[in-house]
Amino acid sequence: MSTPTLYVGIDVSKDRLDGACRPGASFQAVNDPQGIRSLVERLRGLPVALIVLEATGGLELPAVAALAAARLPVAVVNPRQVRDFAKAVGRLAKNDRIDATVLAWFAEAVKPPVRPLPAEETRALDALLARRGQLLEMRVMEQNRLSSCRDSAVRTDLQAHIDWLNERISQADRDLGQAIRRQPLWQARDDLQQSVPGIGPVVSRTLLAALPELGHLSGRKVAALVGLAPFDDESGRRRGVRRVAGGRGEVRAKLYMAALVAARRNPVLRAFYERLRRSGKKAKVALTAVARKLLTIVNAVVRSGRPWNAELAAAR
Repeated sequence: MSTPTLYVGIDVSKDRLDGACRPGASFQAVNDPQGIRSLVERLRGLPVALIVLEATGGLELPAVAALAAARLPVAVVNPRQVRDFAKAVGRLAKNDRIDATVLAWFAEAVKPPVRPLPAEETRALDALLARRGQLLEMRVMEQNRLSSCRDSAVRTDLQAHIDWLNERISQADRDLGQAIRRQPLWQARDDLQQSVPGIGPVVSRTLLAALPELGHLSGRKVAALVGLAPFDDESGRRRGVRRVAGGRGEVRAKLYMAALVAARRNPVLRAFYERLRRSGKKAKVALTAVARKLLTIVNAVVRSGRPWNAELAAAR
């Protein structure tokens, strides 16, 4: 496979996206959802090494999100860097077409790093998810205490605390939703992940925060990273039961719960689960296999930038 050699600059305005390829021709697209989709499809079929856009106060974000969701290498740069570069190479004239050409030249010469998701924002999302998990654990503990308590005064106090925890959990869910909506790259990936039947908001947000490698690795590697790739337990003539362990326990636990849903509601995974059960696999073993297959499907969806498709998923 040849190394990608095409560098692309995209100048963003309110109504239009002006693009230039180096080497190659210029192009245009309307800056709306349909135009952005056509832009992504155009670039997806090219040997793109890097796409560069300027930070323009938010006008660039929908296009950047769509490009990143399609796994295209995109970088957003400071406009001052580009203007300094243009002056250095003697390109003083300025219009949308020229700006796109300069951006493509800048991409080829400077090769700014691809930073699709700021690390500090990933940590913030992880902190929100962790806090939500703590609140859920506290609620379970208080509900267990309530079920065994016989004193009316203590029961009233426990119920009041449970009601308060319910409010805080609802607020945590709203905070998570707002955090994702503020970051178009997250929103694009969240939409792709939740297009897969069985993946709900909590599982999707856990994948966003705790598995940023999703879409960048093969299905086998991402399963091993999470701890869903079974390992052998053999010694001499002994043949033990293959098990899954290690990896990212929080992600694995969420995917197992998602597998319970997917085994009923996802047509591809329901058929897969029923086939395993008919072959004699225990329910827990079959559900673990469903969780692994679900993860590889979500990984493929994120990598391709295309929503769930039952026919393609059945082939995995």
